[in-house]
Amino acid sequence: MKAFWMVLAGAGGVLAAVFLFRGDYDKAFVAAAAGAVCWFLNYRQQLRAKLNSRDEPIEEEEESDEEVRS
Repeated sequence: MKAFWMVLAGAGGVLAAVFLFRGDYDKAFVAAAAGAVCWFLNYRQQLRAKLNSRDEPIEEEEESDEEVRS
């Protein structure tokens, strides 16, 4: 999924540059904003995956503490 969002972000940037050179500033802004949103979604997905993988060992440690106490 990472590659999907990065491709869309890059396409939005390239499309914004094309519209900018043509002088169509409204479409350039929309394309750049769409590219930024795609980049943000990619970044959000990476953080969520990193936080989920970091939380898993903590849950296992808590379970092992409970087993030791009982």
